[in-house]
Amino acid sequence: MNTNPAKPASNEMQTNAVGGWPMLFFNLALVIGAVAWFIWLIVQAEKSHEDPGLLLAAPILTEIVAVILLKGYFTLQPNESRVLILFGAYKGTVRQSGFWWANPFYSRIRGQAQPAGSAGSETSKAGNRSAVQTPGGLSAKISLRARNFNSERLKVNDKRGNPVEIAAVVVWRVEDTAKAAFDVDDFESYVHIQSESAIRHIASLYPYDRGEEHEPSLRESADEVATALKKELQERLDKAGVVIEEARLTHLAYASEIAQAMLRRQQAEAVIAARQKIVHGAVSMVEMALRELSEKQVVQLDEERKASMVSNLLVVLCGEAEVTPVVNTGTLYP
Repeated sequence: MNTNPAKPASNEMQTNAVGGWPMLFFNLALVIGAVAWFIWLIVQAEKSHEDPGLLLAAPILTEIVAVILLKGYFTLQPNESRVLILFGAYKGTVRQSGFWWANPFYSRIRGQAQPAGSAGSETSKAGNRSAVQTPGGLSAKISLRARNFNSERLKVNDKRGNPVEIAAVVVWRVEDTAKAAFDVDDFESYVHIQSESAIRHIASLYPYDRGEEHEPSLRESADEVATALKKELQERLDKAGVVIEEARLTHLAYASEIAQAMLRRQQAEAVIAARQKIVHGAVSMVEMALRELSEKQVVQLDEERKASMVSNLLVVLCGEAEVTPVVNTGTLYP
């Protein structure tokens, strides 16, 4: 029995950074001032013929501090953010675009990159990875833009066990940068893997096509399937701080090994449905003809003549080929 409590989810804390341009002017003044201070001390020491000694340590330390401060600058484009991590502790997220300065000791990476060939670092051929990776790991900058993930064509079994090929497009974006950065190893890989898993699961809940039962199907209930897929994806990706904007099927077909058999089945069902409509219409027209003849007293028909008339009308109305009438100039009775 697992007694360890579940790790609480991370929550984003929005924060502001210092404006980059004022800090840049201050930083340049500090660099130039430290150099000028060092030179001035040397000149004064030569004039007085005294050893400056420890006095030179002050401008040297000032120059070192100024150089360190130069590492604190960063820029953010619209719909881009940066998580601020100080010695492993999350300090907040900057979302405003522009030129900024923050503590130079904030980490520029938010995690180690997956080794080449691992499952987390594989990229789907249909979905291009847009995560920024530095040589040491994943960048602390996280894009907030909407992104598309086009899944590969997956072969799965539908509700009736028929193998089908299915693919979908998922439109998503990062909503909570803290969850995306700290609650999953690599949120983009997480989105791709969970999306394919959700597509497989949804495909198993619906039949490919409507059968005898009046139930929703993958082919005829596109909106319902899309809603169910979006809901399941959102449940799976909440822990990564991701919001699903849209999810829809882009490819749906029977697997090649049963495609021909299913095509013949669909053709047979279409023929049966068409025949049912034709027969229903023909019976209605014959009934109307007999009723009109009787009500308007055009002709009086006994049961045998009615049966003959019904037979002839059904042949004319239900036959696929053009009917050639035979004119009877005699009587029906011998």
